[in-house]
Amino acid sequence: MKKSMKSAAMLLISVLAASTLVTACSSGSSNQPNTSGAPGLSDSAKPDLEPVELTMVFPVNTEQKDLKAVEEEINKITQKKINATVKLVQITKGAWAQQTTLMLSGNEKMDLIVSGRGTYEQQVAKGNYLALDDYIAKYGQGAQKALDDLDPAYLKASRIDGKTYGITSIRDLASDFGISMRKDLVDKYKIDTNAIRSVDDLDTVFKVIKENEPDVTPVIKFSNSILGSPFSAGMMDPLGDGFGVLQAHNDGMKVVNWIETPEYAKLLDTTRRWYLAGYVAKDAATSTEIWQNLMKAGKAFSTFHHMSPFSEAANSLTVGQDLIEVRLLPAASGTTSVITYMWSIPRNAQNPERSMMLLDLMYTDKDFINLLDWGIEGQHYVKKSDNVIDFPEGVNASNSGYYPYENWLFGNMFLSYVFNGEDPDRNQKLEEFIKNSKKSKAMGFIYNPESVKTEIAALTNVVNQYALALETGTVDPAKVLPEYIKQMKAAGIDKVIAEKQKQLDAWAAANK
Repeated sequence: MKKSMKSAAMLLISVLAASTLVTACSSGSSNQPNTSGAPGLSDSAKPDLEPVELTMVFPVNTEQKDLKAVEEEINKITQKKINATVKLVQITKGAWAQQTTLMLSGNEKMDLIVSGRGTYEQQVAKGNYLALDDYIAKYGQGAQKALDDLDPAYLKASRIDGKTYGITSIRDLASDFGISMRKDLVDKYKIDTNAIRSVDDLDTVFKVIKENEPDVTPVIKFSNSILGSPFSAGMMDPLGDGFGVLQAHNDGMKVVNWIETPEYAKLLDTTRRWYLAGYVAKDAATSTEIWQNLMKAGKAFSTFHHMSPFSEAANSLTVGQDLIEVRLLPAASGTTSVITYMWSIPRNAQNPERSMMLLDLMYTDKDFINLLDWGIEGQHYVKKSDNVIDFPEGVNASNSGYYPYENWLFGNMFLSYVFNGEDPDRNQKLEEFIKNSKKSKAMGFIYNPESVKTEIAALTNVVNQYALALETGTVDPAKVLPEYIKQMKAAGIDKVIAEKQKQLDAWAAANK
């Protein structure tokens, strides 16, 4: 996805990149590891497999210096289970788009790669990923079972024209939405969080902070918005790019222009009210400081974002102080959240059958998972109990040789150890949370924007011009929102919505 498209998506839809804060494991989960190895392979058949090397490509925040040592330990498992050695290839997230585009378009050897990240549909259209359905049926039964135990819809969500090209990782596949506040200030001013049931209940809270903490901004933006994305994603399914959405309360399948809805207008009015009251920083539209850094520095009280059963603890660890989350919108799940992070087999994989066997281990083998997640026991972590770990003495997040902190990425996070200080029952809670979430009626619908890509480019420019100022309260929505809507219509939003509606209707008819 082009850079401009990404910018628009951040302003219009909920993106789960923030999901990098999660860790989880629960021995009580129904998704128990398959200790027999790759499904479909009997012990007597394994010695007949030819030895192969499989290259596994994934993104990291920073390069892990002990990657090779972890790789050696992983190979002890994979050689025994599927007679394969694994080469781990890490690519920093800043270089990911450019580097993987070159790798996929060339003949470079790759056997498994992280997919999604806003480019899934484009890569499938280019033929860069193999259809996985036959491989899943033969060699991926463990992965399928782990997802089906949650809901078969999560595996089906990545289908394009009836074929599966990616398998989602098991993580926070659903989100609820609300506000995170600093616990020290909530306690200091005896703020009753039970009394906060909607965004309109927060004016009095922000007033207390502004009057008593002059160096603290009452509410700051998350990503590029105060009450837009990701908070507004709890009110609609963005259907991919957010140019035409399905409202949460819509009993039918009618695609609408989100910025023309009364709900969006109300969010803007609320944000503007807060801005005029001084609850939002005057430079909110231009500041590039991320919310975590502002929280760490003690300069912010709260922010709105998507949530999960583990987000409060994880975000508290990230910002270095306790946070309290208050949910304001119910848990929801849609295609966009499911296909954000997946695993695919590239077209130039030399042995796709063995690639699927390796992928299946990420959903079934606890030892394999925790090597990928946390590294080597005794070197990168020590056990505090059967499923709770901590850093060894003298080791921390900044000096550890292996601490990617991406157990949400590597297959089945229900098999991942829990880090000390987090809820040891978190995975049971997460499983219940996902199962009880409201799924979009369009779960599994993947929009193809090819026929309206010219209009989408123009719409992206309009979003970049108006949304940030409106969604931080910097400008008066009574004056600017009508202009925003007018420019969106001039750029072709109605044509894009008509095309999306056409595709959605066809998808719904084919999936009755």
